[in-house]
Amino acid sequence: MRRTRYAALLVLLLAGCAAAPSKPIAPSAAVPADDNLNAVAWTQTAVEHDLVYREVYRDAEEKLAAALADPTWDALPRDERGNSVASLPPAVILDIDETVLDNSPYAARLVRDGKEFDASSWALWCKEGIAKPLPGALAFTRAAAARGVAVFYLSNRTQDLNAATLANLRADGFPVAGEDSFLGLGTLVPGCAQVGSEKGCRRKLIAQRYRVLMQFGDQLGDFLDVLDNTPNGRVAAVQPYLDWVGQRWFVLPNPTYGSWEPALFGNDGAQPLPQRRAAKRAALRVQ
Repeated sequence: MRRTRYAALLVLLLAGCAAAPSKPIAPSAAVPADDNLNAVAWTQTAVEHDLVYREVYRDAEEKLAAALADPTWDALPRDERGNSVASLPPAVILDIDETVLDNSPYAARLVRDGKEFDASSWALWCKEGIAKPLPGALAFTRAAAARGVAVFYLSNRTQDLNAATLANLRADGFPVAGEDSFLGLGTLVPGCAQVGSEKGCRRKLIAQRYRVLMQFGDQLGDFLDVLDNTPNGRVAAVQPYLDWVGQRWFVLPNPTYGSWEPALFGNDGAQPLPQRRAAKRAALRVQ
């Protein structure tokens, strides 16, 4: 009898639950829109991101022997090479940020705090010295150094970040032969006029003493100077070197920032965000 009574009660309770209208779950807080949310989330969580990096660095390591064996092999843009490469020792040039070191936690902080990049917060992040190696970068640079190839890190981190950057690279296990392994923004190159943040002068400095086998980066400017930073200008700049991609130049993905973005709004970062966003929307293709 008691079991029958409990069973009837349970049926009534279940029926009541089924009849009760469901209530929508209210968000604990409104999440503001952020242009960089998807890009940072992909960078940090998508296994495809890591696979691309491993693929690029593994491919480069497989091509290293052929580059070493060919005394004419040179990855420097043609207008930056003013000397013969035949008797020069070999080197590779790598960008640092989003090429060998992962700065996505800094980008994630900006998303979390609803802020945009600024030099002060960036410098503080660099001085923390906690950026981790990107997949494949450590193995490649170690393999290159083991073959007697000089490894240069050519970055637009400013010279005041030299010590912090070198310490971060060393702590992660990257080969760092000496202080001049890092060439940051502001490096003086006698006889060469620096153009903005372009890296041409610093590449020429390396070229005076080395044959550059390969270059690695996540920005077009990591490979050659781009003086016309417009969509068409960028295409024209790289056109003569398309056959070098995957052979001498190894390009890595970075959807979170880069010169590709200001190229879409006239390189005027002082514009209010809505104007920059409108220009980016206008650049989208729908067919």
